Amino acid sequence: MKRRYFVGGLAAAAGVAACSQETPRCESANGTFAETFKWSCVTSWPPRFPGLGIAVNNLTDRIAAASAGRLKIKVYGGGELVPAFEVFDAVSRGTVEMGHDASYYHKGKVDAAQYFTSIPFGLNHLELNGWLYYGGGLELWRELYAPFNLVPFPCGNTGVQMGGWFNKEINSASDLKGLKMRIPGIGGEVFRRAGGTPVTMPGSEIFTSLQTGAIDATEWVGPYNDVSFGLHKAARYYYYPGWQEPGAGLECIINKDAWASLPPDLQAIVATSCQAITTDMMAEYTHGNALALQQLIDDPNVELRRFPEAVLDLLKSLTQEIVDEMSAKDPAAAKIQKSYYAFLEKSTPNQRISEQAFLETRRE
Repeated sequence: MKRRYFVGGLAAAAGVAACSQETPRCESANGTFAETFKWSCVTSWPPRFPGLGIAVNNLTDRIAAASAGRLKIKVYGGGELVPAFEVFDAVSRGTVEMGHDASYYHKGKVDAAQYFTSIPFGLNHLELNGWLYYGGGLELWRELYAPFNLVPFPCGNTGVQMGGWFNKEINSASDLKGLKMRIPGIGGEVFRRAGGTPVTMPGSEIFTSLQTGAIDATEWVGPYNDVSFGLHKAARYYYYPGWQEPGAGLECIINKDAWASLPPDLQAIVATSCQAITTDMMAEYTHGNALALQQLIDDPNVELRRFPEAVLDLLKSLTQEIVDEMSAKDPAAAKIQKSYYAFLEKSTPNQRISEQAFLETRRE
């Protein structure tokens, strides 16, 4: 009996070893052959950037290990193979098999996609995952992307972001007028209606634009990523809360034909790995933000400020105005909005007496 298990173990090891070779097929433990796959993945992030960029490499490493080398994916940072904001098109056309970005970058192409990254004053990361995995959100997402030959997966979340870096104090809503700010998605349209000028640009261009005065303010992510970019060296005032992105979800998008080519076990490995990365990224941001925020608090050249309530009230009212307009002109957006806000309404009382109530007990 022991000999049988020993021989079986050797056979399994031999199968795994064969799968790691650069061959179009790999031999499994039972002597059959399984096809191997080599994919390319393009992203919107600088290569191996903390959080956003590292997550993609962690994803592809997990997939390669779990599949014993049957699915290997080469990662390209933003601009290395395609421009940072052309991930959606590259995967849709089949130029590459996989992409990693944020769905609100597709504003203007498929406006309703913004719901799957973040809606200002909307779901936080816990609620977004609840809605996607158990509240019908993922099904709506895949229905929305189907005409573009794409299969989306939740793949990462930054948690609540910061309100951004400003080169002047924001004491009232009038202080937003005339400002040029890097801010994407619905948040950008809200900022426009508040009197500012929103600008969309990849992360790699933010520091220089803020330092040279090409923009007056920027939101990026939070302390962890903002310190990595050195944004605290280009602006003094750091505002919170991140009204525009209360739980920004990232997406892994896969070309529909490439997805269909995978056998069921590899599809399961990809789906499970994407879900694992969402958990892992939140752990990375929770740790990284805590350390980076303390660095900023200790920096005499940085002033941490809370947005005035009157400013937040205005931004919230403008958000509702915009999402209602989007739904009025787009049946897909209307369908998604109904589901999204129905869950938000159900979740809010629970968040109020759980997460919110508990955190208030820890106040100094």
